[in-house]
Amino acid sequence: MLRLRQVMLDALPIAGGNASTDWHDESLPTLRKRLAEAEGDFAAFVVERPERPGTLAALVVGTLEYRIGKAGNPQGRVGYVFSVATDPDARRRGYARACMEELLDWFRARGAGHVLLNASPAAEPLYASLGFTRDPDPSMRLRL
Repeated sequence: MLRLRQVMLDALPIAGGNASTDWHDESLPTLRKRLAEAEGDFAAFVVERPERPGTLAALVVGTLEYRIGKAGNPQGRVGYVFSVATDPDARRRGYARACMEELLDWFRARGAGHVLLNASPAAEPLYASLGFTRDPDPSMRLRL
């Protein structure tokens, strides 16, 4: 999973070409713990490479967050999708779509009122075909 996350990070223009994997060892215990939480708010769906069992071809990860409710989402549950990645030589086979459909079902089963994600131009057609629309982005960031 961390290898595919690195594939995604390396493709982002904001990553600045930093292909360092130094963070993998420190990140792995937390990832394993979060994935082991059966009723947790974190989920990952993967597709194995048919020609190499045990090796992942695609990955989609999401989390369910709580925000104070509002009209259209009184329960305040919001899904957030991140780390959507497919190995370059495994693309255009429907793997990311299959993973996304499972994650969206997971969000629905947990009562999410809507789902957010950041889309690259290359991935936007996939998300649009699943019903996502572009929103104006008023977000700001503070690095700590």
